[in-house]
Amino acid sequence: MEMRDMTLTSFTAALASGDAVPGGGGASALTGALAAALGAMVGNLTIGRKKYADVEAEMIELTEHAAQLSRRLLALVDEDAKAFLPLSRAYGLPKDAPDRDDVLEACLRRAADAPLRILKLCCETVELCEHFAEKGSRLAVSDAAAAAALAGGALRGAAVNVRVNTALMKRRDYADELDRETATSAYGDRADRIYAAVMAGYDRPGR
Repeated sequence: MEMRDMTLTSFTAALASGDAVPGGGGASALTGALAAALGAMVGNLTIGRKKYADVEAEMIELTEHAAQLSRRLLALVDEDAKAFLPLSRAYGLPKDAPDRDDVLEACLRRAADAPLRILKLCCETVELCEHFAEKGSRLAVSDAAAAAALAGGALRGAAVNVRVNTALMKRRDYADELDRETATSAYGDRADRIYAAVMAGYDRPGR
């Protein structure tokens, strides 16, 4: 069974177990998928409302994009697990195996690829959350903030899962390039600002 088809109870039990997968990458992908889905919910609660007729076309486009991101991130739950398993086996190769370094390097590259893709999709999700928070239904603005918070956590989780692999790579030029792609402070801070702005809206005198 694909991990994305597991029940929530089964997935969280597998995550809590001593098995190598799912791990931080898969959890980040799932969290990102939930963030994007929550953003899509805000869009769907906005579409068709007369009050938001002037942003309807934009909301339809944003909502479709968010739903697509959610599906892609959900697929990466399994892709991350499949990429990590060869690496876990490679660590078991004898230290004196002549091709050990090459095998490890290839596996490290593959293991870093999935969380990097997760990270980039989560960055896209943060961008969408900003639009949902600014232009979506005021009745669902808290959901846009929750989506931003989830996306921010997911992209940071994905980032550290890239770095744990690049730190062990022998080809430092390749590793450094991936590390540069992994720089997420701008999007993490952006997610934090979205969340803070919505929270500030509830901070009124007398409350």
